[in-house]
Amino acid sequence: MEKFTKISGVAAPLPLVNIDTDMIIPKQFLKTIKRSGLGVNLFDEMRYDRQGNEIADFVLNKPAYRQAQILVAGDNFGCGSSREHAPWALADFGIKSVISTSFADIFYNNCFKNGILPIVLPQEAVDVLMKDAEKGSNARIEVDLEAQTVTSSDGQSFKFDVDAFKKHCLLNGLDDIGLTMEKAKSIDNFEAKAAMERPWV
Repeated sequence: MEKFTKISGVAAPLPLVNIDTDMIIPKQFLKTIKRSGLGVNLFDEMRYDRQGNEIADFVLNKPAYRQAQILVAGDNFGCGSSREHAPWALADFGIKSVISTSFADIFYNNCFKNGILPIVLPQEAVDVLMKDAEKGSNARIEVDLEAQTVTSSDGQSFKFDVDAFKKHCLLNGLDDIGLTMEKAKSIDNFEAKAAMERPWV
């Protein structure tokens, strides 16, 4: 998993509440177990019409936001079913951080496991960042995980809280497999000892 330290990028405004995981990645795209290739179907039912053509006024189809790395969204982002494909689709599109006033618990935790930083801020702060994001590609928002700050394009800074362990994992690019591999030497020693003591196993 890629390390997350600091990003400065275009933020896409999505001022909708209760964006559920089926809106993020509809059920028909859940057949794959690959983490790649889902970005094209992110927010599929809002991005495309029934003929598969882009809907021009959807935010991620606008030229200013096609390379967005940050999403500023409404309350209760990621509610609904617990599909891990939702953060996979966001990450594959290029979204590295989502800012909202609240997240569904399972989605929130899945984000960290997939290299995405979900940030919870008060409504007043989200309102400022939403308005800033609406300026388009000329406005770049900075997210600094180490300092735990989000800074708007005009220099307004907001502090956010993050669990120390989750922060450690993101800063060091550690998903569940990476955490396990940190213990590889201890695991190898245990298996070697177990093989000697119980060769019949």
